Amino acid sequence: MAIHVLAVHRDTVGTEQVAGGSLAGAYSVGVFCWLLSAGVYIAAKWVSSEMPPWALCFWRVLIAWAILMPIVHRHFGAMVTLVRARGLELLAIGGMGLAICQGLIFVGLEHADATTAGIIIALIPIITMILARFILAEPMGRWQVIGSIVAFLGIVVIIVKGSSTALLRLDLNPGELWIVAGAFCFSLYTVLLRRAKFDLNRLALLILLLGAAALTALPFYLFELVSDERSTLNASGLIALGYVAIPGGAVMYYLFNRSIEALGAARAGMLLYIQTIFIAVLAYLFLGEQLQRYHLEGAALIIAGLLLIILLGPATSAETTKA
Repeated sequence: MAIHVLAVHRDTVGTEQVAGGSLAGAYSVGVFCWLLSAGVYIAAKWVSSEMPPWALCFWRVLIAWAILMPIVHRHFGAMVTLVRARGLELLAIGGMGLAICQGLIFVGLEHADATTAGIIIALIPIITMILARFILAEPMGRWQVIGSIVAFLGIVVIIVKGSSTALLRLDLNPGELWIVAGAFCFSLYTVLLRRAKFDLNRLALLILLLGAAALTALPFYLFELVSDERSTLNASGLIALGYVAIPGGAVMYYLFNRSIEALGAARAGMLLYIQTIFIAVLAYLFLGEQLQRYHLEGAALIIAGLLLIILLGPATSAETTKA
């Protein structure tokens, strides 16, 4: 999510371990979180021909919101105060990152395979870095620029399926372009959330953002109800919805929040790249998708770009890393 929450609050805990837990256990929680998140792509692709994307998006965030809400009852007062003071800002940011982003990715999965979507989503940290340069005036070194260009070329290779002819004819898969747009929306969400600096408990803030996402997705869902022939849920749709809303929604969001508390936002967020591997494996097992040569070539360029940024880029400040 896109379909995930990489930055829901400033990191006030650092990298301390949770009481009574080990570092290995904390990493296990983080890895399991991304396994659940990877399953969302598989479920969405599985029912893409039977279930409208915005119905899946709306019910996912609404059910996750309803399940998680009781957990933060001690913060209700602070949540109400924040909504009254900055409600429109919460609506814009939550709607962008947890509704528009997810909806675009689900739309894209109607035309693109899950494996490709997983590789494209791995580009989110790089897009975030570029947007932070323009919106937050965060510095970008020479190697960060070069790494970003290399990673972008990797996405181009995937979208044109390694064919220069397809690029010259602009013969592009619209599904993959929707997924790129979803990745851009989530990156913008991350940067705007970093700039907003909402002063609220991390999980309580996430629940407010999920509520904002449900409100944002509602008009798209209502439009589908009156215009899409797939608006009636069947058995497959209900199974997929049950997964993306509960294990892949509420449980995944909660576990990611716990992994941040144990590992810190920087290390917990870096586990995102494991999701790409999980998606490829699950897509092979459940959807019969095969890794193509252009997948490997594009992924290699993205990894090369990330390595240039991580290993040769300038050291970032603690606050930037935490965000």
